[in-house]
Amino acid sequence: MSLNATVSAERPHIGFFGLRNAGKSSLVNAVTGQALSVVSEVKGTTTDPVKKAMELLPLGPVVIIDTPGLDDEGDLGALRVEKARQILRQTDIAVLVTDSAQGLSPAENELISLFKEKNLPYLLACNKADLLSGRRPLPEKGLYVSALTGEGVGELKEKLGALLKAEKNEKRIVADLLSPGDLVVLVMPIDEAAPKGRLILPQQQTMRDILDARCAFAACQPEELKELLAGLGKKPRLIITDSQAFGRVAKDTPEDVQLTSFSILFARYKGDLETLVQGAAKLKSLQDGHKVLISEGCTHHRQCGDIGTVKLPGWIREFSGAEPEFHFTSGGEFPEDLNQYALIVHCGGCMLNEKEMQHRLACAQQAGVPVVNYGVAIAQIHGILKRSLAPFPALQALV
Repeated sequence: MSLNATVSAERPHIGFFGLRNAGKSSLVNAVTGQALSVVSEVKGTTTDPVKKAMELLPLGPVVIIDTPGLDDEGDLGALRVEKARQILRQTDIAVLVTDSAQGLSPAENELISLFKEKNLPYLLACNKADLLSGRRPLPEKGLYVSALTGEGVGELKEKLGALLKAEKNEKRIVADLLSPGDLVVLVMPIDEAAPKGRLILPQQQTMRDILDARCAFAACQPEELKELLAGLGKKPRLIITDSQAFGRVAKDTPEDVQLTSFSILFARYKGDLETLVQGAAKLKSLQDGHKVLISEGCTHHRQCGDIGTVKLPGWIREFSGAEPEFHFTSGGEFPEDLNQYALIVHCGGCMLNEKEMQHRLACAQQAGVPVVNYGVAIAQIHGILKRSLAPFPALQALV
């Protein structure tokens, strides 16, 4: 990966959907200019979603997703269809590929209704236009394309680019909380769980956002914070810490300096910080046997003392005085039925795109299950949640 590469979680996700043999994979290959997907005359060649992060002119950095046919058959086919539907949770813009010689099928119309229900921007690519003897009026949002001849492929990319521009996310991680010339201190533990020779993604992204705001940062480990602050020539505007070090860092941070965590910043950046702050209250009322879901968006190798499976359950037991039953998921796994849970504790979601994170929060709200993220939960457990929300005074009243 080049130094200028955009991480997949920050790239717009464009999903290609449709029936078997509508030419989805052929069109994906034509759009990307690569043999991204296997193409065959045999129906159902694409058996699992295929993802590719790439630079696509004039769109820029994107993730292209080719999905299995929505009319796949049998028990295995049903699983493939479900996988395709799950991709909708991650999709920023959808392309429904149809056979232009056929009218829209009930399954295709159902999918269009689903796009509209989810307020998902979409285009209708009427493929195999080269086989038509005449052109019928196009459906809403439709355009004629041919994966074989390239007809309409350029127009499709231009239309995708226009949709992406309209959907562009102007959220910032921390830059909107700063003024040019401010100094930020980053507290980043380097322990056995830290990746060798590099920093974790939220730290990298926060650093870049600080620099883009024309501000400076100083970095240290938790035990070095006091000495660092004593040696600085100016008071920092903000201290941002890894959530695991919240307790110690709070003790060493002067009361007149704002303090928050990477996880709290990412809760605002990709999720809904207000909802997560409200969910923190449930930690106080957990009871023996309550089921708690701890969900992580990445699939890192579990270390001794892992934050999700070891530290958080221990802290929650100690704080609540109860013995809840903990369930764990990671990566793309997230239960469809959340009604059994008393609380969901989610990671900061740095490896998930905003669409997926918002979907998970919406599922929790629909099920009436409180949800909190790691940073907010740890701040609540250490009794410093109100202080950690100092950059967001409107939310302090919720604590």
